[in-house]
Amino acid sequence: MQSKRQANFELLRIVAMLMIIALHYLNKANFTTAFAKDPSVVNYAALLIDAFCAVAVNCYVLLSGYFLVESAWKPKRIVSLVAQVLFYSILVSIPFMLTHYGGLSFSGLSIYDWLQFVLPIETEHYWFATAYLIMYAFAPLLAAGVQAVEKRTLQIVIVVLVFYFCVWKSIIPVVFATDRYGYEFGWFLFLFLIAAYIRLYGCPALDKKKNAAMLYVCMGLCMFILSVVSGRLAQTIKAFANYMMAPTNYNHILCLFASVGLFMLFKNMKPWEGRIAEIIRRLAPYTFGVYLLHEHILVRYEWIQWLGVERVRGSLLFVPHMIVCIVLVYAVGTAVDFVRAQLFTYAAKFFHNKGK
Repeated sequence: MQSKRQANFELLRIVAMLMIIALHYLNKANFTTAFAKDPSVVNYAALLIDAFCAVAVNCYVLLSGYFLVESAWKPKRIVSLVAQVLFYSILVSIPFMLTHYGGLSFSGLSIYDWLQFVLPIETEHYWFATAYLIMYAFAPLLAAGVQAVEKRTLQIVIVVLVFYFCVWKSIIPVVFATDRYGYEFGWFLFLFLIAAYIRLYGCPALDKKKNAAMLYVCMGLCMFILSVVSGRLAQTIKAFANYMMAPTNYNHILCLFASVGLFMLFKNMKPWEGRIAEIIRRLAPYTFGVYLLHEHILVRYEWIQWLGVERVRGSLLFVPHMIVCIVLVYAVGTAVDFVRAQLFTYAAKFFHNKGK
């Protein structure tokens, strides 16, 4: 009998996706990147929200690593993930081309355009899906390795990788050749190791929710302050123009600590049951679909226009507007992925019965 999903972890999955939509709202509309040239109250607010939402992707991956280290690895999960990605990359493109939206047409697409639709993993149509799929492919090897080595060895490996991925880019205001800001499967593999360590050995210093919450809040504030200071310095010192956005990179040391803090905060929640817990369990499985819909290459900038973000630019009204947009994007994405899941279920039953 399949064990019931824990509502606290499923809630974190939903919260992480809401944060991801917030990040896309801010970044696709250039609220944060304009800070160095226009340090207004509006941009301060945008940068603050960005700092506290930057942990979303890391938390999403930590969730996977936490459970995969002791779960049975399923090859069919890879097939399911690829099928889900293809469903969105191909089918979402069709209405755009049938309606010639933005001048698109079947005949007007280049070979590479088609490859982005039919080979979304290889072309990084969705960078997260590409990195996550490779991480999942490595999961059984990582899980076996983590459980085979001593605790001390795992600690040393994690420290070495912290220096490689995080430390130097966090203290030196230059862009290193090896730095992909956390948009890569190597970073996901590292997060898997951290989550596996937490699952196997715990994190006593953060076992109290108060400590975990303080780590998240303090690191979030530090990211904000460092971004503000760097943004002001960038007005006179060009080297800080890139560094202004570094604190909210997924592989910045502050973002890593904040991510662990938020993850531990939800992990330490007491399990609860009831109507709300059931609603959370029902919604959580569709979060990946929310991402695949609104981050489709033909949609990722358009929904910003469709929802009228330009109307609130330069005003603090962007905050309530952003909240409405987040809820709307999440609701539509969940509804679409619910339909997708039903279609996949019917298709699986059909081929199963046909194969008998």
